[in-house]
Amino acid sequence: MSSTASAKNGTWRNWGGNVASRPAREVAPASVEEVSAAVRRAAEDGLTVKAVGSGHSFTSIAATDGVLIRPQLLTGIRKIDRDAMTVTVEAGTPLKRLNMALAREGLSLTNMGDIMEQTVSGATSTGTHGTGRESASIAAQIKGLELVTGDGSVLTCSEKENPEVFAAARIGLGALGIVTAITFAVEPIFLLSAREEPMPLDRVLADFDELWAENEHFEFYWFPHTTNTNTKRNNRSAGPEKPVSPVAGWIEDEFLSNGVFQVAQWVGRAAPATVPAIARISSTALSARSYTDIPYKVFTSPRRVHFVEMEYAVPREALTETLREIRTMVDRSGLRISFPVEVRTAPADDITLSTASGRDSAYIAVHMFRGTPYQAYFTAAERIFTAHGGRPHWGKVHTRDADYFSRVYPRFGEFTALRDRLDPDRRFQNDYLRRVLGS
Repeated sequence: MSSTASAKNGTWRNWGGNVASRPAREVAPASVEEVSAAVRRAAEDGLTVKAVGSGHSFTSIAATDGVLIRPQLLTGIRKIDRDAMTVTVEAGTPLKRLNMALAREGLSLTNMGDIMEQTVSGATSTGTHGTGRESASIAAQIKGLELVTGDGSVLTCSEKENPEVFAAARIGLGALGIVTAITFAVEPIFLLSAREEPMPLDRVLADFDELWAENEHFEFYWFPHTTNTNTKRNNRSAGPEKPVSPVAGWIEDEFLSNGVFQVAQWVGRAAPATVPAIARISSTALSARSYTDIPYKVFTSPRRVHFVEMEYAVPREALTETLREIRTMVDRSGLRISFPVEVRTAPADDITLSTASGRDSAYIAVHMFRGTPYQAYFTAAERIFTAHGGRPHWGKVHTRDADYFSRVYPRFGEFTALRDRLDPDRRFQNDYLRRVLGS
């Protein structure tokens, strides 16, 4: 199976393999006009419509038994505006292709997540993010959107045009319409110096505020059942470029991070008692390294080991307390956790349903190898996250509903009112949206 979602015998499956649906029909429109026509035809047939990206969400946010819109023909750059420093791309463009095309033009996004298989609209609609002291999620870099709404009409929105739609639709969950094009702010390409090094968990937690303040991009991975973390700091650099050598890159990124790690996951799944020992070995496998390269080569890394993930944003000041509680829970639970816990940050933004909306945030992500029972671990972790007012990533496993979201998002009512206006017939409804937004 490729890195994207698959369809066999009319069944659509996501990348994590934990969601499947059988759409009544699939369409692959090549233009905004064809998207509008597909929405109008669905309405005539009384069917709902969902656009799907690369299936990298672990929730059923894109699942539908109605019309499934596939994005592979809605790709490519429409326009680069060097005066405004923006790029407008078709919604189905994979981040990987956008990053490479921008680099050829001497341009880059300011910040990005660590996976680049997703489409631009899938990544932004679910609030995908990297880590950053001042620079926020991919959606926070959006300057304009083109959106097909419930009656098939096309809305363009920005801070000046339809600003109330713009405030919400940058992370629209697929609930407000189908995004057909996105305009991103870009900047001249720059170099990042990356420093990766192991550090004891207690030291990371004790010095977290300093590590956060001293670095433009700081993140770390903690290996449960150990006291070890791997830390990553990315900061802008005047150069020179010092990329990872192909051999070292293959050993670290492919052999250790994907190949050996995959084997370790298989062993852990077959014999859970071996997990703590494997975790100790995994947590010391990657040695310290430094390198300098263009942004997408530093921010992103291949993820070939398939997993299922839950991630919550908590207020940044609650991070160390939350993580200590997760560690205590794992130690006392008898659970065997073979995947590291990932910690990143984002500054507050002004997007209605962004996980960082109105508050400086820290993200804690828990993962389990695909095919391993994850419910007990995720349920225990979710109890801790929600006690701190956590907001789950829209594309990752969680059990929250509209009642919970109305309490943790001050502007939740603003979003649902806009949805009533743009999609009164619930053309874009599915079970997931019914749960998280109410009917």
